[in-house]
Amino acid sequence: MEKKLFLLDALALIYRAYYALIRNPRVTSTGKNTNAQFGFTNTLVELLNKYKPSHMAVCFDTHAPTERHIEFEAYKANRQETPEDLLAAIPEIKRIIEGFNIPVIESDGYEADDIIGTLAWQAADAGYSVFMVTPDKDYGQLLTKPNVFIYKPAYMGNKEEILTAEKICQKWDIARVEQVIDILGLMGDAVDNIPGIAGVGEKTAAKLLKEYDSIENILANADNIKGALGEKVRAGKENAILSKRLATIITDVPVTFHERDFCVEAYNKEALAEVFSELEFRTLGKRILGEDFKMAVPENVQTDLFGNVVETKTKITKTTTTIGENVTIEQLEIKNISNTPHDYQLVDSEEKIKTLVKNLKNYKEICFDTETTGTDPNNVELVGLSFSVKKGEAFYVPISSDQKEAQKQIDLFDELFINEKIVWIGQNLKYDIIVMKWYGKSLIGKIFDTMVAHYVIEPEGRRGMDLLSEKYLGYEPVPIEELIGKKGKTQGNMRDVPVKNIAEYAGEDADITLQLKDVFAPLIVEKDVEKVFEKSDIPLVKVLANIEFEGVRIDEEFLNNYSVVLEKDAKIFEENVYQAAGLRFNLASPKQLGEVLFDKLKLDEKAKKTKTGQYATGEDVLTKLAVQHKIADDILSFRELTKLKNTYVDTLPQLINPRTGRVHTSFNQTLVVTGRLSSNNPNLQNIPVRTERGKEIRKAFIPRDENHLLISADYSQVELRVVAAISGDKNMSEAFKSGADIHTATAAKVYGIDISDVTKEQRYKAKSVNFGIIYGQGAFGLAQNLGISRTEAKEIIDNYKTEFSGIAKYMADSIAFAQKNGYVQTLLGRKAWIRDINSSNFTVKGFAERIAINAPIQGSAADMIKLAMIKIDAELTKRQLESKMILQVHDELLFDVVKEEIEEIKAIVLDNMCNAMPLPHDVPVVAELGVGKNWLEAH
Repeated sequence: MEKKLFLLDALALIYRAYYALIRNPRVTSTGKNTNAQFGFTNTLVELLNKYKPSHMAVCFDTHAPTERHIEFEAYKANRQETPEDLLAAIPEIKRIIEGFNIPVIESDGYEADDIIGTLAWQAADAGYSVFMVTPDKDYGQLLTKPNVFIYKPAYMGNKEEILTAEKICQKWDIARVEQVIDILGLMGDAVDNIPGIAGVGEKTAAKLLKEYDSIENILANADNIKGALGEKVRAGKENAILSKRLATIITDVPVTFHERDFCVEAYNKEALAEVFSELEFRTLGKRILGEDFKMAVPENVQTDLFGNVVETKTKITKTTTTIGENVTIEQLEIKNISNTPHDYQLVDSEEKIKTLVKNLKNYKEICFDTETTGTDPNNVELVGLSFSVKKGEAFYVPISSDQKEAQKQIDLFDELFINEKIVWIGQNLKYDIIVMKWYGKSLIGKIFDTMVAHYVIEPEGRRGMDLLSEKYLGYEPVPIEELIGKKGKTQGNMRDVPVKNIAEYAGEDADITLQLKDVFAPLIVEKDVEKVFEKSDIPLVKVLANIEFEGVRIDEEFLNNYSVVLEKDAKIFEENVYQAAGLRFNLASPKQLGEVLFDKLKLDEKAKKTKTGQYATGEDVLTKLAVQHKIADDILSFRELTKLKNTYVDTLPQLINPRTGRVHTSFNQTLVVTGRLSSNNPNLQNIPVRTERGKEIRKAFIPRDENHLLISADYSQVELRVVAAISGDKNMSEAFKSGADIHTATAAKVYGIDISDVTKEQRYKAKSVNFGIIYGQGAFGLAQNLGISRTEAKEIIDNYKTEFSGIAKYMADSIAFAQKNGYVQTLLGRKAWIRDINSSNFTVKGFAERIAINAPIQGSAADMIKLAMIKIDAELTKRQLESKMILQVHDELLFDVVKEEIEEIKAIVLDNMCNAMPLPHDVPVVAELGVGKNWLEAH
């Protein structure tokens, strides 16, 4: 076996893992952030599985001062304080490393890079190929020995990279890798607070080394270096020598590479099972330890997502479980169907159904679930119905595959379905409601959706029934894969499963969902989110079900023709690019494109490179180039056309439902923390609107027949109106009340001029500030967005905050409220919990502060359109109109309207959109309507 040693720079990898998930943190049921533990474990497992090292070690820094700190007190002094979550993760990460039987190496007085450098050279001398796993650029100096490499892990979309001495020299533009420390000594390192020579950057340092080879020789010839650079070198002599010493990795640390101590061995599966259970690594645990891995649950203790102990009568039993190869562990086992008493009855005759209905009608709350042949509610058949009204009890009714017989069976439940007094409980009830519509049934009574309930209690994270059951009930339901097989081409459906097996599975679903309702109902009150649950999110479930059931008609002929046009036009732009470049290449390859633009055509001598070393060719880079170079504009046009064709034009016809001839998107109301809806299959929230070519796609959305037209209703600047209302800012509120163009009015205030004197450019800048404020944008972001200096951007923002002082106060107050309470809320009471708002790490805290400012604004706008949808749907039903609401996209609603009902629908929509949620300080809400033969024409 090849002798391969992998040495991991622990803290560097832990930091990267933590920040890679900062926008979507992993949080356990007790509120513990596990970003670092999860990310580091994934990296470790990938290295073990993909590269199969024979030897490995993980190296840590210690808290003891090093020689560098003693020599230079300010060494690393400007590093921001480590986030509390990350500090807390380190002991658990060490337990994980030890669970993999990998040695943890640390030595007081030395840093991890010193330990790695020492071990790497010892192992290389012993004939090993050594891979130093780190993103740290300093390690390049160690590649002087053959068979020593840097393994740079994948990060934020960039692939992993193995760096050789040759690649290091190319990266730094130096002749030999020993010069890495000279480069660092000259330019310094802001991260480690190594001073370097003031005013000398990477390119200047490389230039000096080309001429003089080393820092020592540069300093010896300092008097011969002319101009300002010579003055900088002469003034920075002492710092240069100090900096080179600080940057030099020590390779004689008192550690020894004993081969047998570093061998990769079998995992300690018992230890890993324990720590994975604590960290709630369900999927990762099974991937590493096998499908038999089960979460260990503390005996008689259960907590909710906020760490509060929840009383439970579930008894946890201690068992011995086998995991993998002859390894058994004793753990506290979670309850499941095989060890929990239950009574799930099969109701398989008309007589039994009638008895069941007679029994169920005596209950005010019924938990209800459907079993079907697939996952698309608009294209499945019912396999069975399950009901539960008492914990541990449930009833399963198999439904015939003969659809006429099935309808007769379902009709037997009419007495229940039409009862307004019954509250129907379910998990993701929208699915079941749509399925029942295909059999002509509606759940007339109120509903309680456990998935929606959990969402308003805890907007972040996942909320599948199995996961919620484990977290809140200490119970692991039967996975559906046990019945129909794993996902893929060979997966079956519920028709293939013996009815007795389905009865157990379906009965359990209804039973567990009923129990979850009993947990969530009091939590909704405790967390003070009843209003948003009862007024908005629960009634919206039926509204979304109606929309998804209706679907929208697609003009296939138009899309087919437009696809040909897009392909033809894209080819023209592609050929233009090749002609301007003077050669043909793979235009879809960023690497090849970068080489053509910047190596061959020299369009930008200062072209930026990505972390992988190739030129950046993203939209932002090309947009700037397009001002002066037509080839960049042609590339942007080619990209836009090919994306439109592949993502929308060619895909939409494939999503037409064979049963209805329409496209039925699926709305998710429990995904976005701020309360916004998202959609998929297809994602209609992303239908382009900003470019003429993109807008054309809306022509494909058409009325259902010749007797219908589409009406589009769109809120006007709703988020800015919410800003004015929440902040109570006098100037912004007055601008909206007067009906003035808000961006022009803003520009007049910011620039201190009359509204009639505002230029187009000034309005554009004011618009950027208006919307930037919503997302917590500062001077740096505004400067980049507008292509202006940071000084000018700061001046604009300062003027803005002076003229709109109410908004500045709102921002400060919202942050202060979050710091005190741990959350912010919308006008309707929707809460966004902000765990990192008091973090001592300014990056983490800054991100949390932006959420504190943005969430109440974006969330209030989301609440407003939800309330409008609920009221409009109710009015359409009340008046028994034939017109239908068929789409919601951001701040816009789309209606398929009978021509004779157009004026009535207009009045209903405008009235309910504008009055759905009146804003404070009398800030007016405005919606705009359009009518057309397709979505574009109506919009």
